[in-house]
Amino acid sequence: MASQEEKQAQSFADIFDEDEAEKSFLLSKPTCLIILGKPGSGKKTLARKLAQIWKCIFIEALEVIQMNIHEETEYGLKCQELLFKGQSISEELVTEMILKKIESPEVAHFGYVLSGFPSLSEEYMTVSQQIEKIKNLKLKPDFVINIKCSDYDLCQRISGQRQHPDSGQVYQRNQWDPKVIEKHKKEKDQYEEENEEEEDEEQEEEETAEDALTMSEFLDQLVQRPEDILENAEERVGIYKDIMLHPLEDLMAEQDCQYLIELDGNQQPDDLFVAKNRAYVASDKNYICCYCCFNKQDELFRVLSSYKLIAHRYRWRRSRWGQACPVALKEGDIVMGNPDLAVSFLGKMYILSSPEALKTFMLNPRPYLLPPMPLPPCKVLVFGPPFSGRTTICNLIAHKYKGKV
Repeated sequence: MASQEEKQAQSFADIFDEDEAEKSFLLSKPTCLIILGKPGSGKKTLARKLAQIWKCIFIEALEVIQMNIHEETEYGLKCQELLFKGQSISEELVTEMILKKIESPEVAHFGYVLSGFPSLSEEYMTVSQQIEKIKNLKLKPDFVINIKCSDYDLCQRISGQRQHPDSGQVYQRNQWDPKVIEKHKKEKDQYEEENEEEEDEEQEEEETAEDALTMSEFLDQLVQRPEDILENAEERVGIYKDIMLHPLEDLMAEQDCQYLIELDGNQQPDDLFVAKNRAYVASDKNYICCYCCFNKQDELFRVLSSYKLIAHRYRWRRSRWGQACPVALKEGDIVMGNPDLAVSFLGKMYILSSPEALKTFMLNPRPYLLPPMPLPPCKVLVFGPPFSGRTTICNLIAHKYKGKV
């Protein structure tokens, strides 16, 4: 009888260990993706959308260059110097920036979506060497997305692209060609109701006239880039097939088929994203830190607990760090956090002590939350008369407990 009661008690016991689950997540590898395809197949557009929706870091050559220039890093200053001299940025420098970004703290937490690497240019590294770099990454891509498109359809689409010189925005043929736009409009009108009120028809006629006037001014400003000329597009696709297609096929052959996603490149990027989303719906979005601002110290935890609730009646909870700054504690100092610098992560609240600590924590909070933290720093003072062995004892203690003298 007693054994039956014990079994019943165990069946209703909560076997979920929150600390173990949190530790498992903090030690887990973030989801990483790489997008492959022919030049102009929409890799960059799809990668940007995936990074935006799945909270990953978008990594692409131009994006990395602009980021380094904006942040005035060492690489960014080199790029600026080359551009001011009218020189192009070398493939070696671009590759180093991409690999550096992949090894950054924010990528270690959020993961990445890589596009445009390996590149067609073999100025610095051959395609095989670039693929070998991808295979040897610390954060290897979990998913390989391949955009497939026939040569003819792809070249026709590329040759139909136009760019606005001021904004740099690239428009497809169905966005600027009046004939194609009119054709799509007629197809759309077939699905609409035939009988409409006269006022609506008049309004539509006025809007159509205004749109036509705006479009005529817009069309005069669009230009065709040299790489979008049909002959140049065909040449780029030919180079891709000659030097890159077979190594990439070998890479995809080594990939687990359940993590290899192939998409139809004839579809629009929005449709490609929907197709990819349906192909893998089990992936969880990365957890991010939510930044909040508070003015009164005594209201901090009460207000923060009800800010942007995860679910109905589910409040944010106080972490084991309390009001101590996790970043400062990891560095060996006990510093109380500033209530204006509060963040939430994994359902718990953390208070940071400075804007620098806030930025560091939001880029990658994992190193500051892993066990044995929160561990209060232990500081030992050794004193005594001269030549009593103070230095020797300090060094022994530091070596034993992995401290600093």
